[in-house]
Amino acid sequence: MRKQLGLIISVILTISLIMTGCGTNSNTPSSTNSASPSGNSDKGTTTNEKRELKIMSGVVGGKTPEENELFEKEIERLTGIKVSINKPASDFDQKLLAAIGSGEKYDLLQITKAQMNTFINQGILTPLNDKIKGSSVLSDDSVIPSGEWTQVTNADGQIYGVFTKYQGGTMPTIRKDWLDKLQLAVPVTLDDYYNVLKAFKEQDPDGNGKPDTYGLTTAGMYELQGFFSAAGLKQRYVIDANGKRDIPYSTDAAIPVYDFLNRLYDEGILDPNFATNDSGKMRDLFLTDRVGMVTYWDAWIGMFNNIRQTEDPNTEFEAMGLPGVADANGNHMLRRGDPDVWVIPINAANPELAFEFIEWWHTEPGLILGSLGILDNDYTVADGKYTLTEVGTEHSSDHGVPGWYNKNVEHPFGLLPGVQHARDLVLKYAELEETPTNWADAEKIINEYSFKAIMGNMPAADAVKNMREELKKNNLID
Repeated sequence: MRKQLGLIISVILTISLIMTGCGTNSNTPSSTNSASPSGNSDKGTTTNEKRELKIMSGVVGGKTPEENELFEKEIERLTGIKVSINKPASDFDQKLLAAIGSGEKYDLLQITKAQMNTFINQGILTPLNDKIKGSSVLSDDSVIPSGEWTQVTNADGQIYGVFTKYQGGTMPTIRKDWLDKLQLAVPVTLDDYYNVLKAFKEQDPDGNGKPDTYGLTTAGMYELQGFFSAAGLKQRYVIDANGKRDIPYSTDAAIPVYDFLNRLYDEGILDPNFATNDSGKMRDLFLTDRVGMVTYWDAWIGMFNNIRQTEDPNTEFEAMGLPGVADANGNHMLRRGDPDVWVIPINAANPELAFEFIEWWHTEPGLILGSLGILDNDYTVADGKYTLTEVGTEHSSDHGVPGWYNKNVEHPFGLLPGVQHARDLVLKYAELEETPTNWADAEKIINEYSFKAIMGNMPAADAVKNMREELKKNNLID
C-alpha cells in the first residue's frame, strides 16, 4: 500500500508543481517581516503573501478538536500568522499518506523521522541546510546543540527536518515506593529484575491484601530494549561498515532474553495481556497500582508522578527510571527515540513563512505554547507567576513539547519529578537506532515470533530461527 501511495504521491506532486510553479511567485519582491525571529529582511514573506499556514500534525496542537481551534487562535495572537492545523484523533499515518497522496497541499508537516525518510525517498520535501545555517535562532548551539543535527541529516548530507522538541528515550520505569516498601535494592542484572518483579507479583506491594498485581507490563514489544541490553542488543537495525543490515533481536544472542521474558509470562509475573495492550492501557495499569514496572518514555516518568501527586499530594507513589539491564561487562543500553520534526513539502504555498514559524517554535513563546498550552485555557499569568488551570493540570504541560533543547528558556514550573534523573540516563546510555523505511515490515515479523517465544507458543531458539529466515526471505536483512 505504501509503495502504491508513494507512486501516486510522486505523480500528483509532479503535476502539481508544473501547474503551480512550486506555489511561489519569484517576481514578487521580499519585504522585512517584523515577526521573523531572526530579524533578517531576506527571511520575510512576500508583500502580497497572506500570512497563513496550513499544517498537518501528529502530536502538536490541542488535546481535543475544540482546544485545537483555541491552539490555532493562540498562534495567531502570538505571531500574527493565521494557521489551520489538521490533527487527526487517530490513524495519523494512514491519514497523512492519504492526504499527501490525494494532492492536498500543506505548508508544514509535523511528523516522525521515519515518516520524513519516506517522503525524502519520494522527493517531496524541501532541504533546509542553507536556511538553518542562516538562521540566528536555529544555528545557535544553545538553542539546538550542533551535535544533535546528525540525527536528522540524510545520507546525502541534506537536512530536511527541524526538531519539534527534545526527543527523549525509553527505559524500564519502576515503582520506587514499592521497592522501598519491600526493602528491595534497585535491580541491575536479569536475576535482580526477576527477583524484584516476582516480589511485586507475590508480596502485595499495594497493601490491599489481594493478589492483584503484576511485576511487569508493556505495550507489546514497546519498549523491551532495556531487557535486551543484557545481551548488548539493539532493538532496530544495525548496519555494518559494508552496509549490511541486521536486526539483533533476530540473532541467537537474543535467545536468553526471550527465555527470561517467557519465564515471567509463565509464572504470571508479566501481565498476560501485554501483547494486546496499547500504551494507554499500560499507563493506566501503572497509575492504578496494578503493576510495578512498565517500559516507556523518560518524560512520562515526570507525568506519572505529577498525575498521582495532583490527585493526592500525600501519595507515596514514586516512578523512577532505570538504565536497563547491565550486560556481562556492566554496560547498559537504552533506545533514543527517533525525533519528531517539522518538514516543508516542496509544493508548500508559503515555504518562507513556514520556516519563520519553525524558528519561532524554538523561541520562548513557541516553547511555552508547545508545553504549557494556551493562555487562560491551560494556564494563567499574574505578576510574572504562572499557574496551571484544572485543564492545564490534566494536560501535564505537553501539547507536543514535553521538553526542549533551548537552554535560554527555563520551564516556568521546572522539570516534573523524576524527569532530570531519567534524562541523564538517556544522555548517558541511549543511542539513536536505524529506522529505514521498511522497518514497519520487519517489525511485524519480529513481533510475531517474539510473542510466540515470550508466550511459550514456540521455543525461543525456534522462534529466532524462523524470524531470521522470514526476514531474509523478505529481503529485510542481509
